[in-house]
Amino acid sequence: MDTTFLIFSAVKIVGVFAVLMTFVAYSVLAERKISAWIQDRVGPNRTALPFVSKIPVIGPWLVSLGIFQPIADGLKLFMKEDFTPGHVRKVYFSLAPAIAMAPSIMTLAVIPFGSLMGRQKMLIADLNVGILYTFGIVSLAVYGIVLAGYASNSKYPFLGGIRSSAQMISYEIAMGLSVVPLFMLMGDEGFTTKLSQTWQDFLAGTNGLNLSRIVAYQSQSLFDWMLFKQPIAFLIFLVAVFAETNRLPFDLPESETELVGGYHTEYSSMRFGLFFLGEYAAMIAGCSMIVTLFLGGWTLPFGALSDPASSVGMGIAHIGIFIGKMLAMMGVMIWVRWMLPRFRYDQLMDLGWRRFIPVALANILITAIVLWAMTTNK
Repeated sequence: MDTTFLIFSAVKIVGVFAVLMTFVAYSVLAERKISAWIQDRVGPNRTALPFVSKIPVIGPWLVSLGIFQPIADGLKLFMKEDFTPGHVRKVYFSLAPAIAMAPSIMTLAVIPFGSLMGRQKMLIADLNVGILYTFGIVSLAVYGIVLAGYASNSKYPFLGGIRSSAQMISYEIAMGLSVVPLFMLMGDEGFTTKLSQTWQDFLAGTNGLNLSRIVAYQSQSLFDWMLFKQPIAFLIFLVAVFAETNRLPFDLPESETELVGGYHTEYSSMRFGLFFLGEYAAMIAGCSMIVTLFLGGWTLPFGALSDPASSVGMGIAHIGIFIGKMLAMMGVMIWVRWMLPRFRYDQLMDLGWRRFIPVALANILITAIVLWAMTTNK
């Protein structure tokens, strides 16, 4: 195996993991500050490092932003007692937090977060079944939650685990069906003629359901973004991401007003923290999928920003564009949490089975009819 390939793959893995953990930490801070603004509060504004707080002018400003709060929260989680209740199934109880977090990190392996950096593609694994891989891995996260509910040997965590499994099954189907029209459009014969030679070189050997390919499809103009071509699919996928990540208004598995804390009621210390790390990592992965599938990925629909990088600077710009779009979607997810009430469980299931799945199937049928009509009229 090529040594250079192994080295660059290792560098990309470490880089993505480091950036992910940083974003996870500051997503928690962003959530706390945004919720404070919505509720007319101040939010975290006290935690500081001694030498920073004494810097004239800028020191107190940095403290008021709360940028050191994630450091304090991380230290608190590490230093708290890791208590294991006597009534739990200890092996499963210890495994569950790691199983809940791992799929969110693995999903990012196939996300094209940039174009090229030199000759290196800015994604870890360039799979020609990328979209199938993401759906397969995302669905594994529920096993950690179900295992936590079972291992806790307590009624509230057990109910949370059951709810999570039913919720995942309901919305995973709608999520999968929502992306079918996207790849139906990409299968149009005119797609290959829309790519420049540079793009064809970039996509060499990456046919099928490769995620870089759908970025290429959306790069020609703003209205090539699947957000505009498939708005119904976008809405279904967005709501399904909320449900898959157990975010309000779909946080029934933990729903504090009903189940105390749901599946993580019996957890403490860093094992408790892993569930929260997994939730925010899943949010980042979900928003990255939305950006890739519906918002043009790392491209902007004008000039050189729609083509693969011709320089290192352009490659960095593409990564910045992708991160900017992803952070915007994260802002939407955080905003929704603090603006909408929680669904009742019967409403949650009714929306998934009786609304979204039929609409997603109808969208596939309508897209097929339109493509057939366009083909016959040529």
